Amino acid sequence: MSTSLSSITRPARPTAPHEVWRELCWVSEQLAVSGDLPMSRDAAHEQLALWEAAGITDVFDMRGECDDTDFIHANSRICSHWFGVDDNGGKRSDAWFVSLTEKCAEVLADPERKVLVHCHMGVNRGPSALYAVMLVLGWNHLDALRAIRNARPIAGIIYAPDAVRWHATAQEKSVEEIAVMVDDVEQWLDRNYLDLAYVIRSIGNRIARI
Repeated sequence: MSTSLSSITRPARPTAPHEVWRELCWVSEQLAVSGDLPMSRDAAHEQLALWEAAGITDVFDMRGECDDTDFIHANSRICSHWFGVDDNGGKRSDAWFVSLTEKCAEVLADPERKVLVHCHMGVNRGPSALYAVMLVLGWNHLDALRAIRNARPIAGIIYAPDAVRWHATAQEKSVEEIAVMVDDVEQWLDRNYLDLAYVIRSIGNRIARI
């Protein structure tokens, strides 16, 4: 899917990242990205109800540090899928991309299903996993970045270079083609700089007040 999307001009420091944190940010009719459920049980119930009201049928959780599967299955009709990894800034493995995208593509084959991909803050792991899913669905490697950042201005998508390298390799692109695509992604992230320290600090300050 190539949509030739234009990027919306956004500041490096988006307004009030903590207010975007747990918003559902849709990139298509079936795909959304957000942050995680609140720690408070009552607040988590409320958030889960909002997800259901929005039509979410499946949650893909990228947090290595937490897994809400039991809570979600006990308190909603949503199906939870856990693909947790640490947000350590290191290279994401091909196996991670393969496992999460295969399952997500299987779910999305049913047009009635709607998927939420998330991590803790919805900044790095979740948006990067969503990016990999979009590549598998046929999105152009730059259009997918634009769609995610346009929908969720706090999305860092820092593992996108790993995702596009994995996907291009799986598509049997040449070494030269892969290098160009990875460079495209890295340059896009540079041109569309996001102050991640500011974003994470804003959300972290909000967490401290909860």
